Amino acid sequence: MYHSVADPTEDPYNITVSPDRLDAQLTWLARRGLRGVSMDRLLEACRRGQGHGLVGLTFDDGYADFLDHAVPLLHRHACTATVFVLPGRLGGDNAWDPLGPRKPLLDADGIRGAAEQGMEVASHGLTHVDLTRADDRTLRREVADSRSAVADLTGRDVGGFCYPYGHADPRVLAAVRAAGYAYACAIAPGDLTGPLALPRIHVGQRDTALRLRLKQATGGPRGRTLRPGHTPLPAAVTA
Repeated sequence: MYHSVADPTEDPYNITVSPDRLDAQLTWLARRGLRGVSMDRLLEACRRGQGHGLVGLTFDDGYADFLDHAVPLLHRHACTATVFVLPGRLGGDNAWDPLGPRKPLLDADGIRGAAEQGMEVASHGLTHVDLTRADDRTLRREVADSRSAVADLTGRDVGGFCYPYGHADPRVLAAVRAAGYAYACAIAPGDLTGPLALPRIHVGQRDTALRLRLKQATGGPRGRTLRPGHTPLPAAVTA
């Protein structure tokens, strides 16, 4: 579970990795016999029984630096990824983070560019609200309308959703199912774990090779293991 790829000097929420660190982390995956792919490709490979050695890479919030910094590195390592975007905040910033710093989000052209670069573009809701606290009307709008909006931007079907803040409950999961999503990513969904609440492993700027090996062995502080042959419910690497 990645977010921003930029200078991590000011990073109170631990959501930023530097391009150099991302490069090193993708190199580490390759040396372990793992390759990063988008969630749609990972899930399809698992359905065919061909998920061995694949790891889902996700980038939440749709920061503009995904296109500037992450995509070139993903291409260099022959990887793809899923970027979860906010079509209700096109060209805006992460106003939901009170401590900042303000980071620009992808605009319409950036979202289309990510799709044209071979990345899966999926929904993170419209505006990044905690859906477990939303009323029913807001919940439907954030879940269903965001799917339509992303599809209109990319000209492609949108199969994936990501819960803002990783928060989900049975009511929210039901709304995601009703909207027609094929899968959804959470962080540590507990009893809700399944195709519409996939857990993920957080990876940050401090995650060097040693820390990554520990997370591979333990499943990290929130998520599943990166064991190459273990893919009944695929893991998604995040940072």
